[in-house]
Amino acid sequence: MQLNEKYPARREAFRESAAETLKRLGVDPRRGLSTEEAALNRRRYGENSFTKKKPVSMLRRIAEAAREPMIIMLIAAALITLGVNIARGLSGGEADLIECAGIFAAISLSIAITVAMEGRSARAFEALNRITDDAKVRVIRDGEAELIPQREVVVGDIISVETGNKFPADARLIESSSLTADESALTGESMPAGKEAEAVFADPETPLAERANMLYSGCFATGGGGLAVVTAVGDATEFGKIAGELSAAESSATPLQEKLAKMGKRIALLATGTAAAVFLIQLASFIAKGAASLETVSEAFITSIVLIVAAVPEGLPTIVAVSLAINIIKMSKHNALVKKMAACETIGGINVICSDKTGTLTENRMTVTDVCGGGEPRGPRELGAGALIDNFCLNGTAEVRFEEGKAAFIGNPTECALLVAAHDAGFDYRALRRERNVLHTFPFSSETKNMTSVVTDGTSITAYTKGSPEKILSMCSMTDGERREAAARITEFQERARRVIAFAHRELSPGEDYGSSREAIESDMAFDGFAAIADPLRADVFEAVERCRGAGIDVKILTGDNLTTAAAIAGELGLLDEGHCAAETRELEKLSDAELAERMPAIRVIARSTPSIKTRVVRILKALGNVVAVTGDGINDAPAIKNADVGIAMGISGTEVSKEASDIVLLDDSFATIVRAVQWGRGIYRNFQRFIQFQLTVNLSSVLVILLSVVAGFQAPFTAIQILWINMIMDGPPALTLGLEPVRGDLMDQPPIRRDANIVSRGMLWSITINGLYITAVFMAQRWTNFLGGTEAELSSILFTLFVVFQLFNAFNSRALGDVSILRSFGSNRLMLGVFALTFALQVLITQYADGLFRTVPLPLAMWLKIIALGFSVILLSELVKLARRRFMAD
Repeated sequence: MQLNEKYPARREAFRESAAETLKRLGVDPRRGLSTEEAALNRRRYGENSFTKKKPVSMLRRIAEAAREPMIIMLIAAALITLGVNIARGLSGGEADLIECAGIFAAISLSIAITVAMEGRSARAFEALNRITDDAKVRVIRDGEAELIPQREVVVGDIISVETGNKFPADARLIESSSLTADESALTGESMPAGKEAEAVFADPETPLAERANMLYSGCFATGGGGLAVVTAVGDATEFGKIAGELSAAESSATPLQEKLAKMGKRIALLATGTAAAVFLIQLASFIAKGAASLETVSEAFITSIVLIVAAVPEGLPTIVAVSLAINIIKMSKHNALVKKMAACETIGGINVICSDKTGTLTENRMTVTDVCGGGEPRGPRELGAGALIDNFCLNGTAEVRFEEGKAAFIGNPTECALLVAAHDAGFDYRALRRERNVLHTFPFSSETKNMTSVVTDGTSITAYTKGSPEKILSMCSMTDGERREAAARITEFQERARRVIAFAHRELSPGEDYGSSREAIESDMAFDGFAAIADPLRADVFEAVERCRGAGIDVKILTGDNLTTAAAIAGELGLLDEGHCAAETRELEKLSDAELAERMPAIRVIARSTPSIKTRVVRILKALGNVVAVTGDGINDAPAIKNADVGIAMGISGTEVSKEASDIVLLDDSFATIVRAVQWGRGIYRNFQRFIQFQLTVNLSSVLVILLSVVAGFQAPFTAIQILWINMIMDGPPALTLGLEPVRGDLMDQPPIRRDANIVSRGMLWSITINGLYITAVFMAQRWTNFLGGTEAELSSILFTLFVVFQLFNAFNSRALGDVSILRSFGSNRLMLGVFALTFALQVLITQYADGLFRTVPLPLAMWLKIIALGFSVILLSELVKLARRRFMAD
């Protein structure tokens, strides 16, 4: 059953007159519901709370975390290693369980971090529920007004609405008086919405932001008052729909997880195939020599399993987790609080940002941008004393608190903006109000389209009026030329999506009756000018959008504003051109997914956006292979934020719901912080590539030397404890320091990495292959020819030490991806230099003094110098190859 069929009370409300809605619900507005009728409606339409999803048990969350591809690889490696050591122990060999314990510890760490960072959906859902918890609501029950908890409001309740009230549920207006509502959290529309009980809409697709006869749960009245009948509660409200989408949203793998999973499968297949080949070769050799026995076959099997352990980078998930955790701390110092670990890397791959307008690109605060009081428009700071300032301060009821340089609005946002403008011009509206006395006020309404206040200073009486430019101009004594000039200036600002408020005044004679005839008062007035009001763009947005453009990131605006306002903002940011356009939600909702996908690359602005269209756009963009970030601050943004690859919420102006649904919270609400986070994310991704290149080079060379040694009839080149030490170098601090390379400054000049791109690039593959083959060739040459001139007793120690030194020097090659020389930023990662020196010192100690554990013999100084020189040759080789490639590419 669809939602509209389940909740018919909500379906038709905005398309009915107030009388029709009351009749359908069987409610008398003077009497309200009886106690019995309220109970009946609660059973019929549900309670005013959201259905709570059953929480996922800790055991299930651990099981889900353990199903991650790289965690499965870790578990497989741990079981294989455990099997190898058990087999060794049973066959009388040395069983070393330290390596097994290390891998199981890595598994536990990765799962614990994953479980600790999850549960965002439940928290977002709880934040939605908190909206409807504690407030008291004035309703009419059994003919009497009473206050009841918000949770007890039911369909059919008659609720009283006053300025400042938060609406407890969705409701159809019955009566209204100059009522305006702030619906920005739900619709994204920054201007207060005018409400009219008499309005009726025939079009069933009327956008939410245009339903002037409806009030919506979670929004609040900014002016006026009225009476309404509740038409939907709990899950059936517009916020309920958002709660349902948050609850139903499925988590998907991040681009990094997808790439690591793909790489893991390939490595697993190659390792398994190679190990099987080695086992079969040895088995065939034993059979041919007549040496096949349980002992030799078991030894061949153990060697094959060791080969798999050497090939699988079992420490990769742990390095990823630790690296991400460290970078989360660093990003928090740059005002980006990362809630989901993978997000601090994923954001580096985004190529589309879907941004809300209100509160994200703009300040979400009505601001007077220009004032025209005769002559050229000017800023509010240039205003002097006169009728305009008096009108700003005296003709209204709003209040503004100024604390620490910030203004807190109380009342109608437009009136508050005028008071802030007066404050910026150096006037204290409170002082002016104390000096004057308001004798009478004619309130604003949709019919009159203006507000007039009659004010006295004790000696004279003045009528001040403000309202729509057309209405104010019609009330003023002006020449035709003056009227045309004023209208032209007003039109200029309206075309720039500014809200224009016009002002006029008239001095009243002492005997004039200021309270009886509004028409008489509002005639022959003097036109004082107008104010242009807008929700201004944040100061740092222009540069941030330009940097996105340079980094190959497409910025799309998904806003609840009307098409004209949205297109004007996009035009200011340079987002609209011949190849890109703005569209409205009602136009796009009619398209199939295939048709919308075809149009998406050209669409930069979607006006009158709803939570469902935002979520649909995100899913389609992801299906097209894009890595998508969604930014927003309202409850209406939460579903799209959660479905995005990276959801970003505003930390200061954002609602609790949007924060809980997000992956990253901006602590300074700055769009520019997103750009910095993208740069960090790209740096993190490059660092992952660096230690993956290092690890795969170690994997390739270790597999090849073991394979060739076995095929050539030699013993395995390394003991179990030596392999453990090599794995510690590959998976431990030396590899981790590659993940902490400083972020390079040129990252934002490069195009984003595509979602389907392989994490091992072609340049990396060249480096892995060339360096891996070179290390293998030199290693095997030493094994076959002993060209370093070691004694028979030293040969095993020379091979072990040579392989380790090769890998340590090759780590420097991995610092510079592509054809960039390592000399360009050699000293930038001092931590790596320190870890390199420490690891080399440990290798010296192991070789010279740990003969009992590692089965090594001390080497003379001359041999150490030969090994160091030979190990350094892998850097010289890499630099020569890069130089040749740079020259070849230049030609």
